[in-house]
Amino acid sequence: MVEIAKPGLTDKDWLFREDDHVGKQWVLRCIDLGEYFIAREQGEIVGFLRFSRFWGRIPYLEMIRVQEGHRRSGVGTALYRAWEGEMRESGARLLMTSSECDESRPQDWHRRNGFSETGSIELPGIQTVPEIFFLKKLD
Repeated sequence: MVEIAKPGLTDKDWLFREDDHVGKQWVLRCIDLGEYFIAREQGEIVGFLRFSRFWGRIPYLEMIRVQEGHRRSGVGTALYRAWEGEMRESGARLLMTSSECDESRPQDWHRRNGFSETGSIELPGIQTVPEIFFLKKLD
């Protein structure tokens, strides 16, 4: 059974290793601000969700990653549902996420979780393909 929680500083080394493309200072910032959820199975961390707020207001799911061997078992969905629940409780009316245009599996996952494509932008010098943005209205 998967357990979803906010990470503590004791989880930082795992996050440094597994969320390595944002840098240690960003990981620490996100832990301090409560912008991570982690998933544990039998006491072992098997995935994380990191978010921020677009324009400081709209909850933006930046990254969700589940360890090999634990994918397609509901871990990502459990992380997402915990995040969506917390965002609803905080008064959010809209959620946002994105994916590179050539990542069909993440896009399918976003759609299955109620997101709709809303547009894309090109990020020259940062990505070789456009980034597609998705929104989900909360009731």
